[in-house]
Amino acid sequence: MAAEVAAAVSDLVARTEVRRQESSSALDPKERAKRGQYFTPAPAADFIASLARLASTGPIRILDPGAGAGSLTASLVSRILQGQPEVHLSVTACENDPQLHETLSATLEDCARTVEALGGRVETTLVKDDFIAWATQAEGLFGEARGPFDIVIMNPPYKKLAAGSRERMAVTTACTETSNLYSAFMALGIHLLAPGGQLVAITPRSFANGPYFRPFRKYLLDRMHIDRVHLFEARNKVFADTDVLQENVIFSATRTDAPDRGPIVMSSSHSYGGETRSRAVEYREMVQPEDSEHFIHISADEEDAQLAATHASLPATLATIECQVSTGRVVDFRSKEHLRPDPEAGAVPLIYPLHMRDGGIRWPVPGAKKNNAIALNPDTEKMTFPSGYYVVVKRLSSKEEKRRVVAAVFDPDVTPCARIGFENHVNVFHSAGAGLPKELARGLCLWLNSTLLDRLIRRFSGHTQVNATDLRNLRYPGKDQLQAIGGEWIEGGWPDQEKLDDLVERHLESAEPPSPGEA
Repeated sequence: MAAEVAAAVSDLVARTEVRRQESSSALDPKERAKRGQYFTPAPAADFIASLARLASTGPIRILDPGAGAGSLTASLVSRILQGQPEVHLSVTACENDPQLHETLSATLEDCARTVEALGGRVETTLVKDDFIAWATQAEGLFGEARGPFDIVIMNPPYKKLAAGSRERMAVTTACTETSNLYSAFMALGIHLLAPGGQLVAITPRSFANGPYFRPFRKYLLDRMHIDRVHLFEARNKVFADTDVLQENVIFSATRTDAPDRGPIVMSSSHSYGGETRSRAVEYREMVQPEDSEHFIHISADEEDAQLAATHASLPATLATIECQVSTGRVVDFRSKEHLRPDPEAGAVPLIYPLHMRDGGIRWPVPGAKKNNAIALNPDTEKMTFPSGYYVVVKRLSSKEEKRRVVAAVFDPDVTPCARIGFENHVNVFHSAGAGLPKELARGLCLWLNSTLLDRLIRRFSGHTQVNATDLRNLRYPGKDQLQAIGGEWIEGGWPDQEKLDDLVERHLESAEPPSPGEA
């Protein structure tokens, strides 16, 4: 019987993979990108399904929202059959792309035939509708309630949700505020889970931090125990037939109302077929109860754990070094009438990322696509800062840049002016809206450009955007240390990365453990 089961489930997955490949090649890539579609290859689907915890008795109710060609459903059904060939299954698959309905229907029929041939029972439902619309309706057409489900397995679409969109408002009404389709799918999946039910998903890593996902993180952490998190080192190895560079995680979590949270299994691999490294971590290491941002710190391995310890040992917060960080106040498309392509009387410098080079500001940039100045008048004065030393950080790093954080010092001696405008694509370190002491600004810039800082921020950030909130939640070297680092600033020059890192690490070695008041 075991050999018969193994052959049947292997054939089911193989046939589904053929359908997935045919669908993937047949669909218009632009349409797929518009929908946020990234189909799950069979090896990845099998890996994701392997994280599901299976009930030993009773029927198993499965939901696959955004099911595509049905790869995750087929892999999960195959996995269940290997342990319980006479299982009773109820499978609901949602897909709103009409071009996939025939393919998905064929996969569901194939699953049903395979289950029944092995002595089990199955009911399948294909929902040819938008998952959010279907999930947020209180009752079905014939009065049936949505769910609950024992397992929700998903590779949700990845696409931003407009603030006033129907989908976003529906999810907010049903469960929580969120800004992306993938987190909306996860939130509704949690909403539809039975007590003790499990969510298994592959998603971008970006939900783990950043201000836009804060309400979703709270909703997730209040209702779910995270069982396991698996980190892939490269998304394009998982979705090899698509141009996707977003970092991904696979995670499983259990619906619970209990306040206790036990250890979490952390694992990582280069791709779904690579060697897997795993370890158990205490819940507090990943989710710090006192953190109002509800960041989820994903440490892939022991090296990451050491980075976490290094970060915790840094002695200061922004408050203790008397610093704040804000997003640049000038939103250029809202201030078009005040912008000037070149310096002129009555205008002040306007700093964009293009003005940042080798730790400093090169202004103006003649012939640049962006403007170089902003007119100073009663409407714009509140958008600007008084002359002084500031540290400027790019909010978006390009794929070509080696570091996630790119920082530069605005030096008033290099760029004399009465006031300065910082555009919205940069973050600005300041002191109560004014400039920083020179040595502190220089030391902070060197620290932010260090390899150690880059590794620290990559540890919990899975996207290329550097939010002011991320920078606020970091720990920093002490004020004296930063000023000492800044004291070694080379006028008119910028050290190579090795020298910069040696300089920073030499001063960090003198760090003292944080006092209780600074922790």
